[in-house]
Amino acid sequence: MAQISFTQHCRQEADTAALAQKLAASLSQLFQFDPGAHLNISLEGDLGAGKTTFARHLIQGLGYESRVKSPTYTLCEPYPLIIDSKTLAMNHFDLYRVRDPLEWQEAGFAEHFDEPGFCLVEWPEKAEGTLPAFDIEIHLMAGADEYERNIIFQASSSQGMAVLDKMNIS
Repeated sequence: MAQISFTQHCRQEADTAALAQKLAASLSQLFQFDPGAHLNISLEGDLGAGKTTFARHLIQGLGYESRVKSPTYTLCEPYPLIIDSKTLAMNHFDLYRVRDPLEWQEAGFAEHFDEPGFCLVEWPEKAEGTLPAFDIEIHLMAGADEYERNIIFQASSSQGMAVLDKMNIS
């Protein structure tokens, strides 16, 4: 299957927020069209690259109004999202503290990867191949300035490609 990929340079957090909100708008369109859809999205990058910041802006861009917490200690934070009057599950995982690849599965999280909505996974490499395939991979790299980022998006499924295509990045 073909892939779609692009890189976006963000000079400040507001640029990163705007990019996350574009992804949120595109995801919202997908779920309005197909409320039963499920996507797996990875957030990859070094410590301090901005993964959790990007996740916070994405979740808020999908209409979640309460505080977005980092799941570093809980492994998973669920966020019920209402899109087109339907509730979808959004599960934000942070596997940074996982020591064994099966630890997240033993915690009972595997079923979240089948329910309508999407799973957003920080540090997926900690699971060493035990996660389902990702529809979209997002790689964040810190720049020279504190809030500067290069963000690479790659999609390898038809749904992932449709979402990225609708982001209208020039």
